[in-house]
Order: sequence, then C-alpha cells, then structure tokens
Amino acid sequence: MSHGARILHLRGAAGMDAIYRKVSWRLLPLLMLCYAVAFLDRVNVSYAKLQMGASLDFSEHVYALGAGVFFIGYFLCALPGNLLIEKIGARKTLLRIMLCWGFSAAAGAFVREPLEFYIIRFLLGVFEAAFFPGVILYLTWWYPAARRARAFALFSSAALLAGVGAGPLCAATLATMHDVGGLSGWQWMLLLQGFAAALLGVGAWFHLDEKPEDASWLSSFEQQMIGQDLERDEEALSGPADEEDEPQPAPSAPALIWSLLREPAIMLLAAANLLLIGASYDLVSWSPSLLQRWGAGSHLQLGVLAAIPNLAGVVGMIAICYDSDRRRERRGHFVACMVLAAGGLALAIAADKELAWSLAGLTLASLGIAAASPLLTAILTELLNRGRAATGIALVGSLGLIGGALGPLLGERMLRWGDSAAMLASLVVLYLAAGVCLLAALRLAPRRGGPSAGHGETDKMARR
Repeated sequence: MSHGARILHLRGAAGMDAIYRKVSWRLLPLLMLCYAVAFLDRVNVSYAKLQMGASLDFSEHVYALGAGVFFIGYFLCALPGNLLIEKIGARKTLLRIMLCWGFSAAAGAFVREPLEFYIIRFLLGVFEAAFFPGVILYLTWWYPAARRARAFALFSSAALLAGVGAGPLCAATLATMHDVGGLSGWQWMLLLQGFAAALLGVGAWFHLDEKPEDASWLSSFEQQMIGQDLERDEEALSGPADEEDEPQPAPSAPALIWSLLREPAIMLLAAANLLLIGASYDLVSWSPSLLQRWGAGSHLQLGVLAAIPNLAGVVGMIAICYDSDRRRERRGHFVACMVLAAGGLALAIAADKELAWSLAGLTLASLGIAAASPLLTAILTELLNRGRAATGIALVGSLGLIGGALGPLLGERMLRWGDSAAMLASLVVLYLAAGVCLLAALRLAPRRGGPSAGHGETDKMARR
C-alpha cells in the first residue's frame, strides 16, 4: 500500500482500539480455550502420576523422561508445522493437529509400559508442535507490532488459567471418576481432556477466518485500516515497496533457516527462550511435588494451592504486557520480569519449606515468569518481516523448547541431589541468564522502528 493511498482514521486511536477489540473478541476466546486444553494435555500427567502408581509401576525418572520426550517431538516438528500453516492456512492445520493430538492424549489412558508412555508423549509433542508458534504467526496476520504484546499475553494467559483450574479439575476427576466403567480416575482424566482437543479443532475450522480480508464480520473500512497498520509494520522492517521494482523470488526454506541461524540477535533470543522455557516447565512439572514437600495435604488442598501462583501470573502477564504496549518499551519490562522471578524463588528458598512463605515466593515469581514469554515473543516478531516470520517464530520456538526437554530432568536431578532448595536455586540462575541473553540480543539487533498505534508516531520498541 503506497503512502498516498493510506486513509487517515478520523476517530484516531480510540477508533482503532474499537476495531482491534472487535478482532480480539472474535479470535481470542476460542484460541485461548484451545490453548488451555493443550496445556492440560501437556501437564495432566503430573497430576495423573499421583494416582497412576496404584496401577503402574513407574518411577519418578520415567515421568521426568516422559515430560522430556514430549519436547523432543515438539522440537522436531515445530518448524515444518509452522511452514505448513503459512502454506495451507491456519484453519486446516489446526483441524488436523488438534484431532491428532487429542486422540494421542486420550490414548495415554491405556499405557501399561514405560515405552508405551514415551511413545504417547512423543506423539503428543509431534502433533502439538505447530499449535503455539502457528497461533503466534496467525495473530501477526491480524495485529500490528504495537498491539501484539497484549494480544500474545491474553492468548498465553490461557495456559495460566488452565493452571488455575488444572489442580481442582484434575483432582475432582481423579476422585469422582475413579472406578467408573472399570477405569481409574487418571484414565478418565486423560480421555476427557484428549477428546476436548479434538472437538475444539472442529470448532476452530468453522469459526476462524484466515486473514482480515477474509472476515465477513469486518467492514471493508475496518479491513483496510488493519491492512494499513500491517503494511506500515512491513515497511518499517523491509523499507517501502517500489512499484517499479520486480518482485524478488522468495528464498528457499533451508536458505532462510541458515540466514536466521547466522543472525546473532535471533540466536540470543532463542537462547533466552531456551532458558526461560526450561526453567518454567521444570517449575510447572514439579510444582505439585514441591507443594507436597512443603506440607500440602489432600489432592483438593494441593489443587487449590497450585492455582494461586497461576492466578497471580494471569494478572501479572496481562498488566505487564499492557503496560509494555502503552509505554512502547520491551527491554526493561523483560528484565524486571526476570528479577521478579529470581526474587520470588529466592524467597521460597529462604522460607525453608514453610508452606505459607514458600507459596508466597512462588506466587511472586509467577508474576514475572508469566509475562516474560509474551514479551519475548513480541520482541521477536518486531525483528521479523513477513517473509521471515513463519520460519523465525518456529525456529526460535523449537530451539527454545530444547529447554523444555531438559528442564524436568534437571529438576529431578537437583531434587535428588539437594532437595527443593537446590532445584529452586538452579531456576534462579536460569532466569537471570535469560535476562542477560535478551539484553545482549537487543544490543545486537538493528535499529528498527515499527508502526505506532497513533498512526505516524515513532516506535522505538525494537531497541528499548
């Protein structure tokens, strides 16, 4: 879109806010529900294992290795899955992967041997791999850079909301469905949550539109205004298009991957993501066990206590990311999140297993941990133009998820070696290292400005 063809929106920022609220109400509730179920299918094994011991002789090492195997499948398939979304569209891809991961998750109810458990967890990672990076890519087709942190935060908050409900929901299923129809409570839990994913995949096929220009619920004026914002983003990264220049052929996928691997800022963001995800999934995987060590009693009490840090994380994620968009600043917000995470976990260590103070430290840490991921994702998308977005998002995500494979295993080793204090101390180091990597990435990133929500204001988010 040329500068001369742009439309001045006479209602200004308030009018644009109304357009993007309309987009958010249409897209985000269903995507958040899908993500909540995806999160449950990843972590429900940490609750299932509280009851699985009665029927399966699995050691703690088997559960930790199963959690890691999930991320190996995720790592291998995130990049090809995201390229598939760019090629065939989000609706078809979401339908396929949610049907497949739903049935794989449900099949976990019938495992009997560790090898079967590993295979199911690997397949779950394979089929879920394209979901999160695919939705992030999908949202970049609808939101300009200046509005992405809050959109990513709202979407990502679904995982924390699922964490809030996961404890009580899983505990209730374990208790009330045990021995119904000859199945254990943990089997019913895996079946019900797996089939929910398959049903939501069908719902996404009918409800979502690929891009703003395909949305019949947007007026032509609203479509044009969104397109104008997105085009301004593209020009900020690639420069204004010259209509006289012949379009250049798109580089091949291997060439694009290689160019991203040689870009220091992108690789440092991947390292920060690896540290962040590794520490976070370590904490998520072992939180029920930590709470038990700190004095939580029944399954119901455990579920309620586990919900408190997640609820605090939802509030912190939305508030911090909204403030980041409003102030048009990313770096300081991310570093503050890592300091909060490290400080909260240090408090939990100092509490020396006293339940109330340990839980307070975990809650404080959750305020920073939750907001860090959407902030990092927003920074990444601000450094990638349209031609590199699908590959870059998936590449950084898949490299980062190596941490998800190693994190639970690290936690298991540290718990065995030095109890909960040693595990939490290792997480403090990982979170602070993630902050250092992001600072280095932004120092090496080129000076670029994205579009402003106010149409024409300078955006300094890429360097600040």
